[in-house]
Amino acid sequence: MKNTIDCYSDVLEMLDSLLRDPEPFWEDFYTDRTKPIPIFTDYPDETLVSYVRSVNLTGRKVLDIGCGAGRNALFLASQGFEVDAIDLSSTSIEWAKERADERNLSIRFIHGNLFETALRTETYDLIYDSGCFHHLAPHRRITYNKLVTRVLKTGGHFGITCFVPGGKFGGSTLSDWEVYELRTLQGGLGYTKERLIDISNQLQIIDARAMNDVRDGERLFGSSDLLSALFIKAN
Repeated sequence: MKNTIDCYSDVLEMLDSLLRDPEPFWEDFYTDRTKPIPIFTDYPDETLVSYVRSVNLTGRKVLDIGCGAGRNALFLASQGFEVDAIDLSSTSIEWAKERADERNLSIRFIHGNLFETALRTETYDLIYDSGCFHHLAPHRRITYNKLVTRVLKTGGHFGITCFVPGGKFGGSTLSDWEVYELRTLQGGLGYTKERLIDISNQLQIIDARAMNDVRDGERLFGSSDLLSALFIKAN
């Protein structure tokens, strides 16, 4: 007879199977680097930059979840952080490695599924997610939040940027039920500030706001069609 953990894992895998396998999509997404995709920039999120400059971070060990082509990981490494950066796409990881090598920056890039990667408990002072969470199906929110809370040090910070409902980059307004009924996330789910705070209730909210739109020449990425939030794992 299977134990409770094994049964729970089976349920997660069954629900995963109802939706598109994400890895082939993201491999293809990063293949053509010339596409006019906003996140293909190598500029960091303006919110991440503001967090680093204004928040008293308790240490220097960072995890970048869904690092893509590495723009936020590159910024963090340039600021002296020890960075682990993970992504499901090997294509994006190779691009990110090239960018890091060009800048002579040391980053530990990890190609893999976040939920299948061995990450040590109480390891990171800062965890940052720009664009991964909104691509997760509803049944993965619990495991995601448990993972973040587990590997984040007490007193550590968690920052996130995600779609808003009906935003220009994405932000499906499907209900959780409709996700499984239609078997699609419609490109990524949108979250309001209130819902994001409620979902992340194991952590204490510090700030939640729309990103600032940035002007040409600022060397930052930012759009008010995206929502950012910063949390702390309180004592």
